[in-house]
Amino acid sequence: MDSQDLVHILLVSFPGQGHVNPLLRLGKILASTGLLVTFSAPESVGRFMRKANKHIDEVTPVGDGMIRFEFFDDGLGENDPRRADMNFYIPHLELHGKEAVTKIVKKHEKEGRPVSCLINNPYIPWISDVAHKLNIPNAVLWVLSCACFSAYYHYNYELAQFPTDSDPEIDVQLPSMPLLKHDEIPSFLHPQTPCPIIGKAILGQFKVLSKTFCVLVETFQELESDVIDYMSKFCLIKPIGPLFKNPISSNSSIQGSFFKADDCIDFLNSKDPASVVYVSFGSVIAFKQEQINEIAYGLLNSGVSFLWVLRPSQPGVPPLVLPENFLEKIGDKGKIVQWCSQKEVLEHPSVACYVTHCGWNSSLEAITSGVPMVAFPAWGDQVTNAKFVVDVFEVGVRLGRGDQTEINGVSRDRIEKCLKEVTGPKAVELKKSVLKWKKVAEEAVAEGGSSDRNLKDFVDKIRNVSK
Repeated sequence: MDSQDLVHILLVSFPGQGHVNPLLRLGKILASTGLLVTFSAPESVGRFMRKANKHIDEVTPVGDGMIRFEFFDDGLGENDPRRADMNFYIPHLELHGKEAVTKIVKKHEKEGRPVSCLINNPYIPWISDVAHKLNIPNAVLWVLSCACFSAYYHYNYELAQFPTDSDPEIDVQLPSMPLLKHDEIPSFLHPQTPCPIIGKAILGQFKVLSKTFCVLVETFQELESDVIDYMSKFCLIKPIGPLFKNPISSNSSIQGSFFKADDCIDFLNSKDPASVVYVSFGSVIAFKQEQINEIAYGLLNSGVSFLWVLRPSQPGVPPLVLPENFLEKIGDKGKIVQWCSQKEVLEHPSVACYVTHCGWNSSLEAITSGVPMVAFPAWGDQVTNAKFVVDVFEVGVRLGRGDQTEINGVSRDRIEKCLKEVTGPKAVELKKSVLKWKKVAEEAVAEGGSSDRNLKDFVDKIRNVSK
């Protein structure tokens, strides 16, 4: 089929691993329904993706449709260090991105492939402005929990009391949610956040919410039913996750990973069922050397087998080192890699639990793979997710509390105690709880499930608009 015959959707992603992955999964699912999907992001993402995918510059058939990639210049040189400075990069990307995305849309219109819908993820709310100006329907893929959506919504519209400079320890009560302590709200909303620019970017999406006809949420109805039902009074919310569980989204011919995965399956195969602790803190968090030492000794002293993803330091930052003789001491009990295929690891029967920063992607992947968690959040939505993982979903134990943890550090003794708890007395109860959610998640994305119905309804809306 000629791509000009297909309804065309343009997806634009913020250049972060935790943003690209879910949006790309959505793109593959939408393409499979018979749509032409163009996935766009700054060229820095293109460079990473070309390393992971051989045919990224060709149109790729997916199910009944196609996906293609079109990266744009963000106005910075290949290794410009300013990309890591969010205070500089977020406004800079808006300045260059608005023009670039407008050009992409107009080019496709000239070529007979008009864009019927523009979809973006948070941090780039200006996409909603571009869509509005070009008179194209806009939807947002909200890549955080619906609970976090509620927190940002209530903050933006001043519908609840939040911590202030004069009273930084206010607890927050939002409708249909448990009470959040001052350090359990998304930390970018706290007056003492070290990174207010990110909170400002996310809140930007709420300032243009009237220009968005639909919010697609990477969650599932049954997991957050109360808060989804409540927030649906204010805007059209469609839970469509977990996208990671949709078989089409794992189409291996197109991968969104920025890093080359090390092989760890042989190591996992050599271990007993439910005996390995998986440790990974995502693609952004950087610990200080002192905390790395405490994690290393906590793992060693607990006596557990473990797989630890320890990313290399960023350029210009002193490299992290393991304590002296650490590798000799762990022997074949542990394996340390720079990156791994998280999906494969979490689905492996030898994995007992996951020590995680509680990013929403990771939390959802663990829940839907049936793996209990040890919550070690740093900032942002992670602190809110940790609250839900431990107290609401009841699939984990708490190790840290976020920004405060960063300041004080978490000791090796605390880590050892936590690992012994999650692999010992609490293991059966946590596993039972997480397997219940895993089953519900599988039902949500299966034919006729809640997320499946929401996705089909969304696709029908797009097709009707294009007519």
